[in-house]
Amino acid sequence: MRIAYGVHGYGQGHATRSMAVLPALREKHDVLVFAGGDAYKALHQEHPTVAIPALGYHYRADGTRSDWLTIRRTLPVMQDLCWRGSTFKMIEGLLRDFAPDVIIADAEIWTHWVGRYLRIPRISFDHFGIMAWFNPPMRRVDRLLKLRDVWIYKTLIRDPERVLVSSFYDAEPTRSGVRLVGTLLRDEVRELSPTQGDHILVYLNNGRHLYTDQMEAVFKAIGVPMCIYGTGRVGTDGLLEYRPRGNRAFLEALASCRAVISTAGNQLVGEAIHFRKPMLVMPEDCVEQRINGMAVERMGLGMKTSAGDLNAAFVRTFLSRCDRFAEQMARCDRDGATEAVAALEGFFAEFADQSDDRQERRSVA
Repeated sequence: MRIAYGVHGYGQGHATRSMAVLPALREKHDVLVFAGGDAYKALHQEHPTVAIPALGYHYRADGTRSDWLTIRRTLPVMQDLCWRGSTFKMIEGLLRDFAPDVIIADAEIWTHWVGRYLRIPRISFDHFGIMAWFNPPMRRVDRLLKLRDVWIYKTLIRDPERVLVSSFYDAEPTRSGVRLVGTLLRDEVRELSPTQGDHILVYLNNGRHLYTDQMEAVFKAIGVPMCIYGTGRVGTDGLLEYRPRGNRAFLEALASCRAVISTAGNQLVGEAIHFRKPMLVMPEDCVEQRINGMAVERMGLGMKTSAGDLNAAFVRTFLSRCDRFAEQMARCDRDGATEAVAALEGFFAEFADQSDDRQERRSVA
């Protein structure tokens, strides 16, 4: 089977999720990846990858997300999608040349829209779909905000034929044709054994905005070594070591750390569970991450706060409870990659059966 695999380029989670299933898919199928931004950087050296534009959130100078800036800078993309502009036609040509039997899209809108236009069966495979196709616990105000986010999401992904969601927590589905699997662990994750070091791993998606002088002061006040990723800085300042993004080095720091302080991305939480690393999460200003943060607390995996409310006393309280959180994590591990590949192969078989049925009906007619 020929598979086009679209990967959204904002942040690391989409790429790392794809890296967990791409090797298994490429063993049996012909796969071409379409990715931009962070995803292209992570994938193109290991997998055949076409560079495409990537969307992302935009932020104000104070580090808060700006819906207005995000909408304004997304409008040209939506015009291109709706009116089949130059980027649409470029990707259309690439898909026609490759002639995929199916498209898998991890929140990547170009392959969703062009695939729908070309009538290629599509599988949506991401984490955000847990808000659109499942019913996870959340705050009452977020249930209202979710309506907006889900409307935008469904508009962007264009009603896929099948849905696969990867999540470190469970939720009840709200429609047929959807499956939920655990966190997808890459081979690089599985190859590492956890050890107990002294350092805390800090990861901040869009750390250039989120990492403030206040947060830096809190980290210095803790008085323990910290390996900090995502700020754009490189170098050492006392016990704080600022590191560039790098796949292997990051995973080694994660596997050997004492605990994790990070934004509340689904993929990193799942990898921390695998290594039994307690988490203090600071959800970004979006419903999805607030739901993730609630799940971390509800499942006993760690604690949550906001980046603006972070203080040294809170971090010390978190560190004092890490043994308890690690014990709970041992009860939550699952092999999401194996589950996902099996679910995808099942979807492929369903599409093949439907294609055979259509051909049979044509021959009878």
